[in-house]
Amino acid sequence: MNHLLKLGDLTEKEILSILNLADQLKYEKKHNIEHHHLKGKTLGMIFAKSSTRTRVSFEVGMYDLGGSALFLSNANTQLGRGEPVEDTARVLSRYLDGIMIRTFDQEEVETFAKYGSIPIINGLTDYAHPCQVLADLMTIREVKNTFKGIKMAFIGDGNNMANSLIVGGIKVGMEVAVACPDSYKPDPDIVKWASESGRFTLTNDIFEAAKDADVLYTDVWASMGEEDEIEVRKKAFAGYQINKELMTAAKPDAMVLHCLPAHRGEEITADVFEAHADEIFEEAENRLHAQKAVMVKLMKD
Repeated sequence: MNHLLKLGDLTEKEILSILNLADQLKYEKKHNIEHHHLKGKTLGMIFAKSSTRTRVSFEVGMYDLGGSALFLSNANTQLGRGEPVEDTARVLSRYLDGIMIRTFDQEEVETFAKYGSIPIINGLTDYAHPCQVLADLMTIREVKNTFKGIKMAFIGDGNNMANSLIVGGIKVGMEVAVACPDSYKPDPDIVKWASESGRFTLTNDIFEAAKDADVLYTDVWASMGEEDEIEVRKKAFAGYQINKELMTAAKPDAMVLHCLPAHRGEEITADVFEAHADEIFEEAENRLHAQKAVMVKLMKD
């Protein structure tokens, strides 16, 4: 494991190793046990997309690990003025010990990894969100104690979250079901891989997907960069909502997760969100611990 570009690059063993380390780092933080694994290291954080959880969790994470984080936006670097990614990657590799990128195109992250000489972490692209899903898997295992025999149902847009949840969920042994409109399906190559690799269902029936689910998951109907599609998407996703009625299709002890920010009244009702707020905000906290584990795995000497 030299980079974290997408979960498809990792084995089940590598994913579980990250989660096990994340559990340990979380325990140590809760008990004020110092773990300066990255003392003297510097992480560059490149943002083409705005962020709350990604920026704060990586910055705090590097501080916890004894290192430092440097915020870089496209608007304030030569990337925003047209410098090729290949050149930026080679320059920054001579200054930094690792780079986290939150951007639009997966190709940009892959290019950084190809031309740079330091670990690259995908903080989010339109194709994948591996850091979020590592935190999701960590949260599921905390609550359910296992992945085996667990069914996760994703309701909504077949976006970067759906892509990464499918791959991550199947790799650790869960059954995964996705319910989305026909025009908003996950990446076709991921769907093909999932259909051949594990127990996977793709449907436009939310109740079929949610039937006997242990975990229900959703995301906003319009992600960053899709703001001009909001009205079209509201019509397309009408009915693709986690609400009390849908909860009756899942198991009685089903948990609900959301990668946030949440639009109450759209992809999830306010009452269901608040009933599962402890799980959702534990999930948000686990971004910190999972990402710290990734940084240690990639950047520790």
